[in-house]
Amino acid sequence: MTAAIIFAFASAFFLGAGVVLAQLGLRTVDPLSGAAISVPSFTLPFLVLSPLILQGEPVVWEALPIFIAIGLFFPASLTLLTFASNRALGPVITSTLGNLAPLFAVAVAVIRLHEPLHPPQLLGLIVAVAGAAIITVTRPRDLGHWRSWALLLPLCSALIRGIVPPVVKLGLAVWPSPLWACLVGYVMSSLVVLTVQRVRTGSFVVQAPRAGLFWFAMTGISNGLSALTLFAAVRNGPITLVAPLAAIYPLVTVGLSAVALKHITITARIVAGTALTVLGVVLVLIG
Repeated sequence: MTAAIIFAFASAFFLGAGVVLAQLGLRTVDPLSGAAISVPSFTLPFLVLSPLILQGEPVVWEALPIFIAIGLFFPASLTLLTFASNRALGPVITSTLGNLAPLFAVAVAVIRLHEPLHPPQLLGLIVAVAGAAIITVTRPRDLGHWRSWALLLPLCSALIRGIVPPVVKLGLAVWPSPLWACLVGYVMSSLVVLTVQRVRTGSFVVQAPRAGLFWFAMTGISNGLSALTLFAAVRNGPITLVAPLAAIYPLVTVGLSAVALKHITITARIVAGTALTVLGVVLVLIG
């Protein structure tokens, strides 16, 4: 259980950092091109290192279709939605609305996987989501002008992010290898985003400024490590524990945004929302 907690916190850190790095990349590169840079940026070194890191890891063919199906949506579709939301709404709103994901994850885990949900965990989950909502309504100045429909972007992202962990857990029950699950998923997602790039531009290669290429490559590595540690957390613990802990990534996003993006203002509402989120995490751990 301790391993699951550590991996869940690591996943939150890498994901929160990835949101901010993506915002830096979006200054010079559009979201679709950014996805075509970021996802393969993690897949390629993973493939190169796979003979070493996957040595001794058996292949269980029965679970392969599950991981392939996951890869069609995660991280491909999720990345596209997140980058588009990042551009339309900014990193803080993208992260905080994305924090609704544990609601979907826990609901699926309880209904489909029959995981127990203790009262302190449920209370902690509600408190953490409430903290995210408080942060969301601050509407930081980095947003500029946005339309209400743009809120569908992070909400759809949250739905995908919430459904993925229970499905991954089903696959890991058959093939208990987070490394293989992540590799197969990222290979499939790379094919998806590169195909989209080819259809859009006529080329698999993204033409972008060096700064944009760099920031999106860093985004891809950060997001990839987040996915890998999330899969490891799911392998070592229940969704009802992992999902709420991994959902604290907006705290990382807000902190790094204040440092890296400069123009994000940390208001009293954000502080209050952060405090509630932390309290929610404590309740989940107690439960």
